[in-house]
Amino acid sequence: MNKVILMGRLTRDPEVRYTQTGEPMAIARYSLAVNKRFRRQGDTSDADFFNCVAFGKAGEFAGKYFHKGQMVSVVGRLSNNTWQDQTGAKRTTTEIIIEEQHFAESKRAFEAAKTMDLGFKANDAGKEASSGPKEEENMGFYPVDESIEDDDLPF
Repeated sequence: MNKVILMGRLTRDPEVRYTQTGEPMAIARYSLAVNKRFRRQGDTSDADFFNCVAFGKAGEFAGKYFHKGQMVSVVGRLSNNTWQDQTGAKRTTTEIIIEEQHFAESKRAFEAAKTMDLGFKANDAGKEASSGPKEEENMGFYPVDESIEDDDLPF
């Protein structure tokens, strides 16, 4: 079985090209930075970087809606490619061939993170990003009723 599931941030906007065949097909390439769970002593990088390729409608979707810095989740398969370069040296790349791709954060969270990364300290954007989700919105989650005991749950 060859299955890869990753969640991380795009390191750049996807690059979309189209095949020159009878019916052009989109091919989107992008890189995903996935945080490491643990960091070894002396290790300078706390993320792994993966090259991703999406074909067809998935490629068009990535080109239209994915942007640098955005948190996405992908499901795909590993693909190893080997070739000889102009000097005759053997080269190898490993890519994730995308089967599914999804947004992993809200548009508001992405925009807030983007403004903070750019160094803009606008009153509204800075306060919203630093104070966390507003109580009444709950970011799509329901508040937990703390009065329920674990013994009362049916599972």
